[in-house]
Amino acid sequence: GPFCRLYPGVDVALEVVNRDQAIERLAANRDDIYIMGVPPDHLPTERHPFLENPLVVIAPRDHPLAGHRHVELARLAKEPFIAREPGSGTRIAAEKFLASHRITPRNRMQLGNNEAVKWTVAAGLGIAVISRHALMLEPMHDQLAVLDVQGFPIRRSWYVVYPTGKRLSVVAKTFFDYLRQEAFTIQEELSGPPPRAGKKKPRPKARLFATGPLARTVLGISAWLRRIARFRWSHAARPWRPCPPCT
Repeated sequence: GPFCRLYPGVDVALEVVNRDQAIERLAANRDDIYIMGVPPDHLPTERHPFLENPLVVIAPRDHPLAGHRHVELARLAKEPFIAREPGSGTRIAAEKFLASHRITPRNRMQLGNNEAVKWTVAAGLGIAVISRHALMLEPMHDQLAVLDVQGFPIRRSWYVVYPTGKRLSVVAKTFFDYLRQEAFTIQEELSGPPPRAGKKKPRPKARLFATGPLARTVLGISAWLRRIARFRWSHAARPWRPCPPCT
């Protein structure tokens, strides 16, 4: 992507897991920086918001509430929810918001990634709360609708997180500075000259770490996801499994 073109000598290694696994790695200081939607409160960390991450309610395109304006929040209590796995930052934020309005969602399923959530909602099995950025990654506009619900979108941010007192490497600090500077333009299509051919040289590596939604949101927003192929990353998010219907 643009960062790699600016710094062709840097090789970025990105690993993607859920929030619980990210917190474990953060506590052990295994990586240079971490990008999270809900930083942990029980660990001493430096946390810097750099990009808004609004959460919205999605439903099948033919849902009875699709197209309605100012849907009452209490109406959601009657709908089956497709939830993220326990420990997910999206789930924590959504449940906290609903609980503040005395609403307990009826979770029909809990799934381990945003793609599974979107396809399950599109199949008509329930509604879900999801990052608006996750809707930009696949052309599913003919299958999903964003509901106009009172109190939504839930406003939150993506954060760069690292242990308090940690001295960032030069490469990690450079990437951190780049994120802060480019946060408002990261969704734009950027073009650049093709990479130069030539003999490859050893590259310094920066280890970044991100929670599950991030791979398909912050680093995947719009065109950046399609350019992220240069990043070496592995997906360690847990596979999704349906949970029994709540009673």
